[in-house]
Amino acid sequence: MKLNILRLIVVVLACASAVLVITNARAQKSPPAGNELALSFSTLGMAVPAQTPAASAAPQEKTVEQTRKNIKVLTGLPDSQLIPVMNFFAASMGRRCNFCHVNNNGQWDYPADTKPEKNTAREMIKMVFDLHKLKFDGATDISCYTCHRGRNQPVSVPPLPLPQPSPPPSNPGGPGAAATPGGAAPQASPSPRPALPSADDIFNKNIVALGGQQAIDKLKSRAAKGTLVQANGNTLQFEIYQVAPDRFYQIVTTPQGAIERGFNGTVGWEKNARGVREFTGFELAQLKDASNLFRQIRLKAQFTRTRVVGKDKIGDRDVYVMVATTTDNKRERLFFDVETGLMLRRIAYTTTMIGVIPDQVDFEDYREVDVVKFPFTARISVTEPGNPVSTRKFAEIKVNAAVDESKFNMPPAPAKTGSP
Repeated sequence: MKLNILRLIVVVLACASAVLVITNARAQKSPPAGNELALSFSTLGMAVPAQTPAASAAPQEKTVEQTRKNIKVLTGLPDSQLIPVMNFFAASMGRRCNFCHVNNNGQWDYPADTKPEKNTAREMIKMVFDLHKLKFDGATDISCYTCHRGRNQPVSVPPLPLPQPSPPPSNPGGPGAAATPGGAAPQASPSPRPALPSADDIFNKNIVALGGQQAIDKLKSRAAKGTLVQANGNTLQFEIYQVAPDRFYQIVTTPQGAIERGFNGTVGWEKNARGVREFTGFELAQLKDASNLFRQIRLKAQFTRTRVVGKDKIGDRDVYVMVATTTDNKRERLFFDVETGLMLRRIAYTTTMIGVIPDQVDFEDYREVDVVKFPFTARISVTEPGNPVSTRKFAEIKVNAAVDESKFNMPPAPAKTGSP
């Protein structure tokens, strides 16, 4: 008992200030995390996958200490995980970036050590790492959220009165019960649990539900327009153009101006009010995977291992639950409507050095577009306090229509102007 109490105390201390981790969340000239994530592929229902398939042979990604300043405890963390990790800290603690990071008149100084909480955070995160080494009988998913559950201070004292325990089930053979001949109470034979379908059965039913393999094979392009509603109620307009297998163009209109992203099969890029930049390395690999026309359609090929683990409910719909392992050994959880076979939810889990971070997309309002069915609504849930839930709604989708190939090419950088 004393050992368990000691362990709990250590866990609480370890989590107490993890959100205050010392690291610059991004380059100083970049916008705050909430804005960047709100316009990501994930927010548009086209999630950047937690993994890059092995076939893509993505280059080794740089770590945060190679790309950022003043990194002291998160050395070795892939750069692409930095913003999700920062958001995970904030969501676990119920805080925002300014709790430990410095903002001077609207300008973020992420590397600054001005606030003393940041040094406290370093020590707390080291404690979490030590707890991972202890393993606790194999349970290594201890993180800030283990104790904090969205509160700045974890609840360490149980509130009174305690909830009333449920009454124990009646005991036919217990005191006061009528005696049963033979000394044993009769028991009804348990109903056998219905056998679950195999993963292949579910994938095959999903293909039929989407329109059938022949219709999917004929799908060559998609053009769509719609709206993106953020958690604060802001509504943004967007357009997406995709050509199989991975050519892609997206434009989102924001109050700060248009943000464009594209991939022409070789070069990936982004254009915004600050200029044009090319994606490289791991970031490019993620862009290519996210822009795949068939990411939510041809599911089976994305996984090396799958297993149907049971049934559940999403709203009033019965669903089969499948756990899956991607080609890069990452975990996902897929939920398929028992009756229709359509996928209603997809959760991807990113394992980081500070814990497991989930990203969830719920698919709704499937409609047939030239034989193939697409979800016209996607609700994206992420561990980002500024925009935890956003909703993408398609107003129209057209398939196999001609797409201007020039859209996918990176535009030239604006000409520089200066004094003669």
